[in-house]
Amino acid sequence: MARPLVGLSARHVPVTRLGGWRTDAAAGGRLYVDALDRAGAAVALLPAVAPEAVADLVAHLDGLVLQGGGDLNPATYGQEAIETVYGVDDPTDVFELALVRAAIAAGVPTLAVCRGIQVLNVALGGSLHQHIGGRPGLGDHGAPGVAGGGSRTPVRLEPGSLAAVAAGATDVVGSCHHHQALDRIGEGLTVTGRAPDGVVEAVQLDGAAWVVGVQWHPEDTAATDPAQHGLFAELVRRAAGR
Repeated sequence: MARPLVGLSARHVPVTRLGGWRTDAAAGGRLYVDALDRAGAAVALLPAVAPEAVADLVAHLDGLVLQGGGDLNPATYGQEAIETVYGVDDPTDVFELALVRAAIAAGVPTLAVCRGIQVLNVALGGSLHQHIGGRPGLGDHGAPGVAGGGSRTPVRLEPGSLAAVAAGATDVVGSCHHHQALDRIGEGLTVTGRAPDGVVEAVQLDGAAWVVGVQWHPEDTAATDPAQHGLFAELVRRAAGR
């Protein structure tokens, strides 16, 4: 049986980050590719394309992973950026918001990771806390884009939720390095996991194909943690069943 085709949203990489390359590039995190390969998927990297081409692109996919990355432009959820916002790439925002909406409309199983859960939330009318670092009462959720900036964060998942079933557990430990978090929850999304300090760590879309968002990075530890591998395995299982 042919492996299901799972699209992985790409990151825009400026030429200056690739040494001898003379043009910009599109990149996918190797840990995502490895996790999907272990789970039995064929992986297709999805660089940003024009919004009008997104529906045709999605029509070829059996599954979708939205990978982590820089911050969404706060204008996408009706706010002005504060000084801690980083890594904004407007073409990527436009593409990924259209991509996740098209995937939902087409019933494509989707796993949205870190920035991905934020894209999913904003695509459905939600908003974000632009910076949670240092807020009273909140724990350590790591520092994005910093070497060694990850944090091991316990997450309690709702029993019977899509994430809990996939992970095979209601208590998991996520590799976190995020300075933003979900605020107003998007239409149709249900919160299914939180950190001990109440920060939203998992959501699912009700009444649709398998659509799960996690704020942590399951790809970081999927090679050694069965719960994290389970998220990718369930996505691929759902993709194969389309």
